[in-house]
Amino acid sequence: MGNKPSTAPAVPAFSAQRVWRSVFAAHPARTVVVAFAAVIALGTGLLALPMATEQGSSTTLLTALFTSTSAVCVTGLAVVDTSTHWSGFGEGVILALIQVGGFGIMTMASLLALLVSGRLRLRLQLTAQAETKSLGIGDVRRVLLGVAGTTLSVELAVGAFLALRFRFGYNEDVGDAAYLGFFHAVSAFNNAGFGLHADNLIRYAQDPWVTLPIAVAVILGGLGFPVLLEMLRHRQRRRTTGRRNWTLHSKLTLVTTAALLVTGTLLTCLLEWTNKDTLGAFDWHEKILNGFFFSAMTRSAGFNVLDIDALNASTLLMSCMLMFIGGGSAGTAGGIKVTTFAVLAAAILAEVRGEPNAAVMGRRLAPDVLRQALTVALLGVGLVMASTLALLATTQASLEAVLFEVVSAFSTVGLSTGLTADLPASGQFILILLMFIGRLGPITLVSALALRERTRRYQLPEERPVIG
Repeated sequence: MGNKPSTAPAVPAFSAQRVWRSVFAAHPARTVVVAFAAVIALGTGLLALPMATEQGSSTTLLTALFTSTSAVCVTGLAVVDTSTHWSGFGEGVILALIQVGGFGIMTMASLLALLVSGRLRLRLQLTAQAETKSLGIGDVRRVLLGVAGTTLSVELAVGAFLALRFRFGYNEDVGDAAYLGFFHAVSAFNNAGFGLHADNLIRYAQDPWVTLPIAVAVILGGLGFPVLLEMLRHRQRRRTTGRRNWTLHSKLTLVTTAALLVTGTLLTCLLEWTNKDTLGAFDWHEKILNGFFFSAMTRSAGFNVLDIDALNASTLLMSCMLMFIGGGSAGTAGGIKVTTFAVLAAAILAEVRGEPNAAVMGRRLAPDVLRQALTVALLGVGLVMASTLALLATTQASLEAVLFEVVSAFSTVGLSTGLTADLPASGQFILILLMFIGRLGPITLVSALALRERTRRYQLPEERPVIG
């Protein structure tokens, strides 16, 4: 009798490609979280190396973890002085982590896959969308390349300008001027707030040739890549057709950002005009300059030209509100995002007027957009309140100082009253979690909500509870 052919199923051979596919077969938002966590872990390991610190200094694992998280989440909060604690290697690691975190882990991974394979699979495109907030899957290729080009262009332009200023305005050596210029340019565009001076940028408070380029880089990074790319695209289109048709997202982002910048500048000047420890020591034009700079930094940047600990309590509260709102979607800024704030404001206005639908700039807002905005905002409020309560239990600091630190961490701003370095290990762990959730929370939440939409085949009976 002949041997019968075996019917046992073949065991699939192990391959890196199969593992790669299994990793990206998961939910895109989860992939983004894992990628950010992996880079934070890598950065922690590098910063914990003896060569990452200056001679005579040592770094604990908690300090390395805190600094790595702050850099990858482009926050800027620090428990040690960046300029004196870290060596050149350590500063280079921090700069690389800022660039990777600001550009987006999965954006970079998707771009590398695009360059290697020449195409993007659907799941990889969804992952890129979760990070870049691209409006259409077919535009992912253009978005990724545009993000890379925009990032490098702004950083190189601002870095070169600052390097020239440091060289000829402050007589820095050519190498030091270039290093200072490009480090601050990368940190500014990515809204990180890491500086190379112990006083951050306070020494440049009266120099608009330093503060204004940094503020411009911060604002551009905070607008979000979809808005920046649309601005470039419509500039080219206007040259050929003379028309400029903006999407609702871009119009909301630009108008709300401008309104918040003006409001923050006015309130900062009004509240701190006579404070001799902040704006009171400057001339009137320097007060306006630094009021504008502080307003721009509260949107997520973290650079400071004023002593935060010397600000009035009313200014700290105003800053908390601006930090919580943050910047534009799919950019380097944090917070709940200006579009979320604008959508909620439109919903409130519609309810006050008794209108059945919320509308803004001639467009009706979809009900799911309102639900998503409300979910992001309320979860943010709940997380800030819970973290403030937990942090108050670990320190004797005042409520306004603790609240300021919590909102700064959640919104990945990096401004600090000086409390962070004095917190116990448990308090620093709370801020680490806040920075991580603040950088990824809105992304993962909105992405998860968008991908989990489903229709119900029946409707429940309607009943109206008493509101208000």
